[in-house]
Order: sequence, then C-alpha cells, then structure tokens
Amino acid sequence: MHVCFALTSPFALNAFVAPAIRALLARGDSVTVIVNAGAGNLVEDIRGDIEIVDLEIARMIAPLRDLAALRALFHLFRARRFDIVHSVTPKAGLLAMMAARLAGVPIRIHTFTGQVWATRRGAMRWLLRTLDWLLAKCASALLVDSASQLDFLSDEKIAAKERLTVLASGSICGVDTNRFKPMPQARERVRAELGLPISAVLILYVGRMHSDKGLCELVQAFTSVAEGFPDTHLLLVGPDEGGLKSALDFAGTSRLRIHLVGLTDEPERYMAAADLFCLPSYREGFGLSLIEAAAAGLPSVASRIYGLTDAVVDGVTGLLVSPKNVNALAQALELLLSKPELRSQMGQAARQRAEQEFSQGIVVKAWLAFYEKQLSRKSIKP
Repeated sequence: MHVCFALTSPFALNAFVAPAIRALLARGDSVTVIVNAGAGNLVEDIRGDIEIVDLEIARMIAPLRDLAALRALFHLFRARRFDIVHSVTPKAGLLAMMAARLAGVPIRIHTFTGQVWATRRGAMRWLLRTLDWLLAKCASALLVDSASQLDFLSDEKIAAKERLTVLASGSICGVDTNRFKPMPQARERVRAELGLPISAVLILYVGRMHSDKGLCELVQAFTSVAEGFPDTHLLLVGPDEGGLKSALDFAGTSRLRIHLVGLTDEPERYMAAADLFCLPSYREGFGLSLIEAAAAGLPSVASRIYGLTDAVVDGVTGLLVSPKNVNALAQALELLLSKPELRSQMGQAARQRAEQEFSQGIVVKAWLAFYEKQLSRKSIKP
C-alpha cells in the first residue's frame, strides 16, 4: 500500500501524523509526505524512510499560490497513482482533496481537527464554511477527531453524519503515555529552571499564544485568584501568534508570577512540573494537549465547547466552564487551588482515562483499521 499525506507544515506532521507513519513503515507500506519542508524540521526517526515532496501550501488564502499548488498536486497524483491520499490541516485538505478527485485517486481521506470559522461571523464565516463543504464533497471518506465535532459538522451540513468517523474514543493520533506521565525528577528540574519552589502551585497553559485560545481570560482569571493564593504561579508555553501582549496587559501586579516559555518540542517536561492544566479556548477540534496533560496526571480546567467536552469529563477529570467567562474560569481555578486532594483525585482519574481510551496504540490501530476498510470497499489489496 502506498499512502500519501498532505499537510501545510512539518509541525502538523510531527505532532499528528508521525505515529501512523511509523506504524505504516513497520508493516512495509510506502509513505510519501507532501509538506512545506522549509517551514520546520521533520522528526528524524522517519525522515530517512519516507519520500518527502517539498511543496509550499500557504495557510492563508493566496489565490495565485493556491492555484499553483493545486496544479502541482494534480500532476503528482495523476503520475504516481497512490492508493490513499490523506490530508490534514484545512488548506492542504482543500487543495489535496480537489486535486486527488480530479486525478482519480480512489481513496481520498481528510481529517478535520477543528473549524476556524466556528467563531467567525458574516462573509468570512460563509466563505470558510463553504470551503470546508467543498473539501468534504471532494473526499471519499472523512475523519473527525471528536464526537462533538462530528455532531457540529453534521448540524452545519458540512457532511452527512454517516460520512464522518471518529477513531476510537477520539483525538487525531492519541497520546504517548510513556512520554507524557508523572516525572518527579523533571518536575524538580523545570521548577529549578523557573526559579520556583517545589511547594509552589503551578497552573500551566501549552499551545499557540493566540487570542482564540482564551489567553486574555486566563490571565484575568489568574490575576483574580492570585492574591488569595500567593504561592500560585502561571506558566505559558508556546509560540506567540500575536495574543501574548494583549493578554499580559491584564496581568497587573501578578505579572511577576507569570512565566513564559516559547515554542518547545518537550511539552511533557512542563506538564510534569505543573499541578493544573488550563485551556480556556474559544474553538478546538479535540484539544490534544488536554489528553497529554491528563496522561501526565494533571486535572484540567477548559471551555465547555465542542471538542473539549470530549477531552475533559466535567467533575471527574477536570472542570468545564463557559467560554469567555472570566468569573467562571476564576471560580474553577479557585476551587482546584483550594482543594489539593480534589486535584489529586481528578489527576489520577485523568491519567487512567488517558491510558484506557486515548493511548497512541489504540488510536493508531483504529487508524490502520480504517484504511483497511476503505481499501476493501474499493477492492484494493493492501
């Protein structure tokens, strides 16, 4: 079987697709990856065993460059005759699914990981939603990384419910529970690097520093509870996409207890150092970082939105609050800060759930089984 993946960035490949590629290579399958290779480094353990096609696919709408990429994809797909073309990320999905359908690729799969238009209004929402609808029309099969996102896409008429599939209990690739786990030594090292005592209570956010992630609400909520919990600190980890400065404007006197770390390829270190994870995002397809934090034994506070309701069991593995609600977020943080035994109980439940439902082995096995099902429907031998 020859599988071709199409993505916009090496980050998406490393974070979401690499586990499935490793499993395909172990079976003896051939893998080609179309990606903007100059936008980052690919993971070393698979780089030498896959074919890499360097193609610029812009994340934003760029008609001339998009047309050039579409033409290049069409010629590649028609010449190579892949068994499966599988796209991840919106722009790569749209162009790859259109080109693959035009080129006659029999199995065309796209994975939805959240909709940027979910929080938009007006003409831009209509345009982006229409592009997702067109993408779905061109695909022969569709994967979705959470059950609640499946319902959202069905309700929005992007695709019929029977055309949408969630692998196992959800997430795009599952979590490596050997990598993300409680690590006392890492906890001590990271806290020493940050200048924090072991006794401090650390709230953690890991992700893009974007306004849609609820950073402003998180900083405001932290500032609200900081006075009552003088040993509590906030750690923000991830690349700044323009949302950090506006968030820190709300910090006031609590700024000295907010610590910043940029892009990292070792998020597990910071999760091992934390006591509580927080993701007050406005939109998510699933919220993989929540399951990674769960595997590290952390309870979470997250927004009650589609995607995140699959990653957190309210009252069991964490707490869900209304999005953009600073008071509700502060109250949830205050509850967990004031009850260390509840944090411990929820953290243990989160770790157990991550292992039983979202381990990488379970999700990747379901991924390969999905491929086999698609091949059998087209009478193609793997």
